[in-house]
Amino acid sequence: MSFLPEEFLEYISPDCNRMQFIRDYLKKFGVESAVCAIDGKNHILVQYGSSAYNPQFKIKTVIAHYDRVSGSPGANDNSAADFQLMNWAVTLKDYPGFHNVRIFFTDGEELGWNTGVSEQGAFGIAKTFSRLGIKNDDVYVFDACGRGSVPVLSRTLINEKAPASFKKSFTDLFNRTQDLLRSVCPQGWMSLPVPYSDNASFIACGIPAVAITMLPADEASLYARELSVNHDLENAVLNRESSKKERMESHVPEYAYKERIPLTWRLFHTQKDNAASLTRDSFGVMSAILAGLAALKVPV
Repeated sequence: MSFLPEEFLEYISPDCNRMQFIRDYLKKFGVESAVCAIDGKNHILVQYGSSAYNPQFKIKTVIAHYDRVSGSPGANDNSAADFQLMNWAVTLKDYPGFHNVRIFFTDGEELGWNTGVSEQGAFGIAKTFSRLGIKNDDVYVFDACGRGSVPVLSRTLINEKAPASFKKSFTDLFNRTQDLLRSVCPQGWMSLPVPYSDNASFIACGIPAVAITMLPADEASLYARELSVNHDLENAVLNRESSKKERMESHVPEYAYKERIPLTWRLFHTQKDNAASLTRDSFGVMSAILAGLAALKVPV
């Protein structure tokens, strides 16, 4: 695709050492990074000097997973977001004043896809944050951000038994994120149920986190209509146990639900999640979101 640089095609090649690629790419533009080995996973932390941070304002921890399912190029899941954050990390190096951004490229997100959130690589980061008492960050997860022009903020159902303080912190973060999308995406955005990503690991550890993805406008609209008439579709998308039980009892095959989710998500973990599936407009929208996020300053 003409709008994608050669480096991106190298990054999605089958034999690419993606961890080393990210570190080399950042270093080429003068951005330092470190490998954080936690529970057998190798996460990459982008490093900035102390002048990039002001303790009077919240840290914005921004995350994109760099692992992919074997046999898939992983162009949208999650190479596009990786590349967008790599380039953003470079612009932040010379950011005027402070930005309070902490960036992690996480390893092992795909491990939790079919086994549970505790198997995700980010769960180790979230546990470490919790142990160190780092619970006041605003955590933003970007996943599958290379296809379509509509930003989608993941609709998350918080456990009723969660502490009131967590519920308030999560609601505040969710509302701030809505405000951000509203201000930088005049063409529109949506909040819809999204298959869980690294945000689930942080939420499971009592740390508020939101996830943002992208969809083509027609797919997002069709998905919203499907949700309004199929009330179990949200459970199916979020992989809730109640949904699995209901499907088994009603003998409804799993594919009946997969056919109702956006085509973009059906490409995940397949050979069709390739460079040709990506769209130029996604990168422009994401650039605006990340610029708005860098400028966002929330008092502690």
